[in-house]
Amino acid sequence: MPRTPPPVRADFAAFLPVQTRWADNDEYGHMNNATYFAIFDNVISVWQMDQGIAIRGPDAIRFVVVENGCIYFREVGFPDALDAGLRLAAMGTSSYRIEVALFREGEDAAATLGFFQNVLTDAEGRPRPIPDDLRAVLRRLEPAPAGP
Repeated sequence: MPRTPPPVRADFAAFLPVQTRWADNDEYGHMNNATYFAIFDNVISVWQMDQGIAIRGPDAIRFVVVENGCIYFREVGFPDALDAGLRLAAMGTSSYRIEVALFREGEDAAATLGFFQNVLTDAEGRPRPIPDDLRAVLRRLEPAPAGP
């Protein structure tokens, strides 16, 4: 089975900086897989807040992660400065898939590609349709179409 090639920066619509920390490294001298998921979750949350999406409090939008994963292309770890690229990979009636790639500063090919499949739920935890205004915000993460 052929290996998925790493995506490049041009495949992503938004970027946030991420500074690795000494504590991110494990016994092998690279970041532990759980640390990657913590970074992905944090980057997605910061992007949502920057877009005006309430993720805490009485007006919070309740997205529940129903699936996640990561493809590792090369190791990263402290003291790497990273750029996290975000893109909308798919959107359905009540769910969407967001992908987060981590790039070493100055490198075009991603070191990792993570994804979260999120479902919008009501207060009782049942899926509900994503409202049009929220869809418009999420569509900001659609990658630009490839050139000619």
